[in-house]
Amino acid sequence: MTHDDRLPTQVRRLLEAAPAATLPMTYQQLAEALGLTPPRTIQRVAQALEASMREDAEHGRPFIAALVVSRRDGLPAQGFFELAVALGRLPAEPARHAEAYREEYRRALAERPSSSR
Repeated sequence: MTHDDRLPTQVRRLLEAAPAATLPMTYQQLAEALGLTPPRTIQRVAQALEASMREDAEHGRPFIAALVVSRRDGLPAQGFFELAVALGRLPAEPARHAEAYREEYRRALAERPSSSR
C-alpha cells in the first residue's frame, strides 16, 4: 500500500478531528496538514476527497469532502459538484449547486464524530 492509497483515510481522520473553527479548509491547507509535497499535491488531495465521497455515498453519510473548498470562491472545486451529481446527492441544475452544497456542508459538520465531543 502506497502513501496515496492511505490518503482517503488520512483525509477523513483529519477532517473529522479538525476544530469546527478551522473549517472549511482549503485544498492547499489540507495538502499542508497532510504533509504532502509536490508534485501534484492538489490533484492527490482531490482524488482522496473523491474516494471519500464515493465511500460516504455508499454508506449514506454526508460528504466529508464538503468541508474542503477553493480559496478563490469558498466553494468546492467543480469536480466535487460533478461527482456529487453523479452520485445522486446534488441536483443536476448548476443554479442549485451552491444552496445544496451549503446544506451538505452543514450536515457534514454536524455529523462528524468530533462534533459530539
